Amino acid sequence: MPWLRRGRLLILLLLGALLSADLYFHLWPEVRRQLAGAEPGCPCRRAPRPALPPAPAAASPSARARSAGGSKLRRLFAHPLYRAPEPPPPPWGPEETLLGRQEAVRYYRRKMVRWNRRHKLSREELNLTSPDSLLQLGREASWLQFHLGISRHGLYSRSSPAIDKLLHDMQDFNTVSADYSQDEKALLGACDCTQIVKPSGVHLKLVLRFQDFGKAMFKPMRQEREEETPEDCFYFVDFQRHNAEIAAFHLDRILDFRRVPPTIGRLINVTKDILEVTKNEILQSVFFVSPASNVCFFAKCPYMCKTEYAVCGNPHLLEGSLSAFLPSLNLAPRLSIPNPWIRSYSFAGKEEWEVNPLYCNTVREIYPYNSGNRLLNIIDMAIFDFLIGNMDRHHYEMFTKFGDEGFLIHLDNARGFGRHSHDETSILAPLSQCCIIKRTTLLHLQLLALPEYRLSDVMRESLLLDHLSPVLTEPHLLALDRRLWLILKTVGKCIDAHGEDKVVANDTRQLEVPFFDRVTPTS
Repeated sequence: MPWLRRGRLLILLLLGALLSADLYFHLWPEVRRQLAGAEPGCPCRRAPRPALPPAPAAASPSARARSAGGSKLRRLFAHPLYRAPEPPPPPWGPEETLLGRQEAVRYYRRKMVRWNRRHKLSREELNLTSPDSLLQLGREASWLQFHLGISRHGLYSRSSPAIDKLLHDMQDFNTVSADYSQDEKALLGACDCTQIVKPSGVHLKLVLRFQDFGKAMFKPMRQEREEETPEDCFYFVDFQRHNAEIAAFHLDRILDFRRVPPTIGRLINVTKDILEVTKNEILQSVFFVSPASNVCFFAKCPYMCKTEYAVCGNPHLLEGSLSAFLPSLNLAPRLSIPNPWIRSYSFAGKEEWEVNPLYCNTVREIYPYNSGNRLLNIIDMAIFDFLIGNMDRHHYEMFTKFGDEGFLIHLDNARGFGRHSHDETSILAPLSQCCIIKRTTLLHLQLLALPEYRLSDVMRESLLLDHLSPVLTEPHLLALDRRLWLILKTVGKCIDAHGEDKVVANDTRQLEVPFFDRVTPTS
């Protein structure tokens, strides 16, 4: 009919008019702005920059000063002290690397095949018929490259591209399984909450596996960043802080130790990333919904026993740290050795080193501290622990392949950064009692005490790269500078008492740092 045809024509004209208006008022102005920004010499033109996590809403004066003066972190890593080749220079021989490539790939491929088989059988038992893609081992997987890059000089090299990729993958990849860690599984048995779940919930950590078969240790948020550990709290019942694990990794890299596994912060969906992917019935049983409708979970006991120690999402999302797993113990065995300066884990009593100022003389007579660099590595670890305020270093681990001269792995740093207002100088007992320090360690500390490389500034800048930024509060960052000067002051007293030749151990043939880049320990 003619009137129907006229109606269609009117509708087409109306749609055409709306489309023209949208093009003129919305798309065309945007095109003009893009064209104007690409014109040569345009004052508004901006250089492209790498994508970073969103910065805090209000920039601090120090952040503005860093922006005006350039990147201190970039200048630090460009310093000759951080660019000197590691002896011997790469490529390293089989005796220098932890794993052989072919052996590691075969081992992990066998593990992946077994995991896929068990996963398929469990789905069949649950009558889940939906297709489920099996995992494939990629030779370029970031976690595998991280494992293959471990050498006798550290967990990774300074220029390793695998570390940044690994941090990115741990942030973005989906989880395919969740389970308790091995030390928690060892506690599986009677539900004695006083034994398994201490007042701080210290055992609340999980192992997450990602879609590329990589694994990470997840430690959930237990304490707000602004909270300080109470003065009356013993260190062995203190909270484990996820942000301390993240900050410890950044500090370890800035000190050029490279002995802390790569760690990143992430918001985990406790329902999707843990509950829905775990096959552990005990882990499934400790999930519950709180009165505020948040999804919560805790350690081992049935939840009616210790719900006050649970952690909760909001309603599903929960902050936490993810630390990359080291190679399997079957592939790369490790030794766990008691720290000679171990503390008393009781409410009363002291260890010998706390009452005997000459305790180091006894340690020097014991193998392997009577030769080699083991004692120097212990002092490195004490300096690191003093900077983060960690009093809970009862053991240290080493790869057996590298023998007595291997480096110490700085694992489990979650009890650091508890009190910014207190400096626990007893942590420095190995340094103050033995009065010896590696020359390279001292050079790094002296460099980080200079205004142009100030430790708090480079830490603040480095932590901005994490997705949970700000990781540390400003008082904790400033405490790093204060503790750094206390370390240098301790070294200065040792030099005054014994002389520099006996205190500073020449552990490398790296070039000297220029004079203007050094500060004296007593200045």
